Amino acid sequence: MKRVATIAVVCCLLGVAGCQRLGIGSQRQYAAPLPATPTTPVAGGQLQPLEPLPGTVTGEPLSGQPLDGAPGTEVAAAGPLPEPTDAREIGRNDMLGGWKLASGADNCMLFMTLTTWTGGYRANTRGCSDPALAGISAWDLNGKLVVLKGAAGDQVAQLYASGGDRFSGQTATGRAISFSR
Repeated sequence: MKRVATIAVVCCLLGVAGCQRLGIGSQRQYAAPLPATPTTPVAGGQLQPLEPLPGTVTGEPLSGQPLDGAPGTEVAAAGPLPEPTDAREIGRNDMLGGWKLASGADNCMLFMTLTTWTGGYRANTRGCSDPALAGISAWDLNGKLVVLKGAAGDQVAQLYASGGDRFSGQTATGRAISFSR
């Protein structure tokens, strides 16, 4: 009996010691905050104008449609995208899942499902800074052409399969756009 009582007392003491070791029932201690690091001020000034790249065409804009709403930056209005000779047949199931979307400076994700939605099937994007790309809400197939649409059913982009799991085309403002796995 004495031995059982001794074992019970030892177990209780070890349990209490273990709780103290794990910090149970004691105040948490946090590391001291790091001191602020001094930085140098940022200098301002005028940038030199960019030289056009070899092979680029300069001159008057093709239409009066502004690019991203910035005055003085205009591009040609996007019409129907001509079908490339190497465009391949695709099915709705080929489009499902996540895609890496790229257009201009944007590199974000595009997700497509078979849930019916205004103007086609449900789609959404993540991480797009361009408001038009961030507003993609639907997609649809028109023959070999994939059409990405906004919430109001407006066309955001048109793309054709350009080999493997890659699609290339243009946005409604005429910029190049592509998505791939």
